[in-house]
Amino acid sequence: MKIGLFTDTYFPQVSGVATSIKTLRDELIAQGHQVYIFTTTDPKAKDDDKENGIYRFPSIPFVSFTDRRIAIRGAFRAIKIAEKLQLDIVHNQTEFSLGVMGKVVAHHLNIPCLHTYHTMYQDYLHYIANGHILKSKDVGRLAHIYLHNISGVVAPSERVLETMRSYNVDAPIRIIPTGINLRVYGQRDSLEEKNALRAKWGYKPDTPVLLSLSRLAFEKNIHTLIEAMPDILAKKPDAQLLIVGDGPAKETLERQVRHLHLTDHIQFAGQVDNDDVHHYYQMANVFVSASDSESQGLTYDEALASDLPIVVMRSEYTDELIDDPAIGVSFQKRIDLVNGVLRYLNNPRTPEEQNKRDAKLHEISAEVFAQRILKFYQDCQETMAEKQSSQSKGTFRNLFHRSRS
Repeated sequence: MKIGLFTDTYFPQVSGVATSIKTLRDELIAQGHQVYIFTTTDPKAKDDDKENGIYRFPSIPFVSFTDRRIAIRGAFRAIKIAEKLQLDIVHNQTEFSLGVMGKVVAHHLNIPCLHTYHTMYQDYLHYIANGHILKSKDVGRLAHIYLHNISGVVAPSERVLETMRSYNVDAPIRIIPTGINLRVYGQRDSLEEKNALRAKWGYKPDTPVLLSLSRLAFEKNIHTLIEAMPDILAKKPDAQLLIVGDGPAKETLERQVRHLHLTDHIQFAGQVDNDDVHHYYQMANVFVSASDSESQGLTYDEALASDLPIVVMRSEYTDELIDDPAIGVSFQKRIDLVNGVLRYLNNPRTPEEQNKRDAKLHEISAEVFAQRILKFYQDCQETMAEKQSSQSKGTFRNLFHRSRS
């Protein structure tokens, strides 16, 4: 197949959505398909990278969310490129400019247009005029309008599926969790490599290290992890928390660390290059997250693929993912967060637990992810062909009856 992925967010921008798209692109290519990215310009990237099938359209920073961008023109150019590439499928990854552009392209080429609903926008309304302009009901209404006439909707989790149903979306919806590239996250660093990275941050080979990896946004609730550190240190005095990522909450979090006198136990690593992220997972002992805004929790899956137990805030997504303590535990109260961390720091895993983790890894692999997406593409193509055939027969019957009358 020749597949066009339309997205406002792509590398070098760092986000779960960008990672999900790159994972899908890489795996589809590995399985023999041609994949093209239609995305926004970025100050850190050249305008087009035709060699790698990346086409960029003029954009500006998104209002109140300036590290994300939105295209301001390019629909006619996108149609011309798509015609030249002879796309078979359009798969949108955004509800904004490139998503609308993708719908226009698919309509023009008369091919299926699918959409992955990545972001639970009701969790991010505070970024727009502190939540005074758009409300949750507005999000539902706008999503319903945008998803009208879409060939199919990919829901990365049960939570997204239920949200789509509450928006009365009438397109076919399938739950297809984003997969993890096991070729990257499944490889194991040597002991020397792990210890070298630990030494960079001042850790000894046996230092208990907690890893937080996400955008430093207020909805990620990283302050909860910081608040729990004194209780963890009471039982594990040499424990360390390494916070990887960047974002608008960074200064607030740094102030909190200083206020709690935790600068000797909590460090901020800043943004880490995507190609180096897996090294941080493998260097740590436990992955922790208090975010309650995840629609698919890619970092949870990456940690699991890196053989790292997870202790994360409970949500509908974690209820699906964590079906055994071999994988991790979820929490709602601070005491459960603390106990979960201590559990994995104090108890090495058994071979039985490793087998359970391996079984879960197959479920969330990029290979399975791409295969399920491809099946959805094929089903949408068949549905469109049947609909067009039915319409053609109806038109023929009408013409036949008119000619006889």
